[in-house]
Order: sequence, then C-alpha cells, then structure tokens
Amino acid sequence: MSLEQWEQKVLQAPGADQRVSEIEDELRLAAGLTALRESAGLSQRDLAERIGVSQPRIAAIECSDNVTISVLQRYARGVDGRLEVSVVQDQRRTPLL
Repeated sequence: MSLEQWEQKVLQAPGADQRVSEIEDELRLAAGLTALRESAGLSQRDLAERIGVSQPRIAAIECSDNVTISVLQRYARGVDGRLEVSVVQDQRRTPLL
C-alpha cells in the first residue's frame, strides 16, 4: 500500500473529520501561544520566570491541548495580555471571561 493509499484510507475512516479538526485546533493553540510569547520578545525561560513556573512547563503548555483556563490566564498575563473566552453559536457570541 502506498503512502497516498494509506492516507486516503485513514481519512475515510469513521470519525476522521473530527480527529483532523481536533489536531488543527491543537496546532492552532500551540502556534498561537508561541507567537504571543515571541511577539512579546520573551524566551520560554523569561516567561517562566514571569509567571513562576519552570521553562519545561512553558514548553509543555505550548504543546498541549489540555491546558486549564487558569494556566492560560497566567500565560496571557505573562505576555502582558488578558484571556478572553467566548462560546460561538451560529452568529451569536457569548463571552464567558
């Protein structure tokens, strides 16, 4: 089986669309957090010192999709920002934070 055939088989499996969407969300979160830190001119070590965690913890936060809101709030404050959380239903947005 070629790589292309294997890829088509995987993408046709039940639930593949949902899993691809989840992976995209994970990558978007990781890229977004890293971009925020870098645009603030901070290394992982700098940000870790600002929010009172270790540099490996910052690395873990930046690659995890399982981050709590409180951790995201601390991260946002560490890059001189604030976290906003909303639920979007069709065209309606409901702010939660």
